[in-house]
Amino acid sequence: MTSKKLVDDFIASKNIAVAGVSRNSKKFGNVIYRELRKKGYNVFPLNPNGAEIEGDKCYPCLDDISEKLDAVVINLPPQKALNVIKDANAAGIKRIWLQQGSQSDEAVKFCEENGIDCVSNECILMFAEPAAFIHRFHRWIWGVAGKLPQ
Repeated sequence: MTSKKLVDDFIASKNIAVAGVSRNSKKFGNVIYRELRKKGYNVFPLNPNGAEIEGDKCYPCLDDISEKLDAVVINLPPQKALNVIKDANAAGIKRIWLQQGSQSDEAVKFCEENGIDCVSNECILMFAEPAAFIHRFHRWIWGVAGKLPQ
């Protein structure tokens, strides 16, 4: 289960890769990328098929990013997510955020076995401040329902 400490530690990261950005600006990976950039994070878009995303250089894989990364947000299908996690582990990145729909038991287990802090089944935009109204409302609903990380 994801703890509040894992969420807070991830949110404190500064250099974050976002896996799952697309050439389609309406996709949620792009929304995450844009929102984190607006909030002051140094974000690096990952897509093996894109040269430029949202006007920024896009990287085909983590190894192509010269900056030291603190963390990776993953917004991909579970099997692709696991591959990114393995790449992150090889690169020494020990903070992963698996957006809803990206997680799998196998991915979470890999993180646990390799000392990777993993936030799973949460939306980063509910926690990265300042959160937009819709994300604050989502966080409030989850709080009322007792689903927020403790």
